[in-house]
Amino acid sequence: MVQACAERSRLMKFNSDIDIDFADRQQILRTVPHTVASQRRDNQLIAHNTGVYVTDIPCDPLTGRSSIDYETAEARGYIKLDFLNVNLYQQVSSEEHLEQLMHAAPDWQRFNTDQEFFEQLIHVNNHWTVLKRMPEPVDSIPRLAMFLAIIRPAKRHLIGETWKTVSQSVWEKTDEGYQFKKSHAVAYAHLVVVNMNLLTNLAH
Repeated sequence: MVQACAERSRLMKFNSDIDIDFADRQQILRTVPHTVASQRRDNQLIAHNTGVYVTDIPCDPLTGRSSIDYETAEARGYIKLDFLNVNLYQQVSSEEHLEQLMHAAPDWQRFNTDQEFFEQLIHVNNHWTVLKRMPEPVDSIPRLAMFLAIIRPAKRHLIGETWKTVSQSVWEKTDEGYQFKKSHAVAYAHLVVVNMNLLTNLAH
């Protein structure tokens, strides 16, 4: 039996892809009323790994989860939030500390030349060989964002191209393979910089 947790009127469709990082996602989940999203696998609904709804959505009274999968829910205008665990934030003491780490100039030379350092960095650590195939260094947030994009399946054909060439099509949406939106890539790039500056500060 399926029941509606609550009804709401939807005046327009709103497609979203919202990721929110936490040092410990369970803290926010214990605080904010929510419904766990569902995903369809082998023709069955199972819990989504990270997705939740903080607005009303039809739910299954037996599981407490959404009674429709997240793709169907998105088509109907429901907004899923992905609450992600990012353990790196456990090393950040405050919002002010985070701002300092984000805006401090990182050691780009070390990023491009020190494999041991590179392989400690979140989101890029397994892609040293890709970095070595790029004809120009990663030395800015925009280039780092593009690097994060080209290691995704839909844009891997851009590996080995100049950044000027990469920039011409890296953010174009395609129907072939998983790809990063520019907003996600830039946000992830800032987190990599935070990681770089934390490692540099710890080394000192």
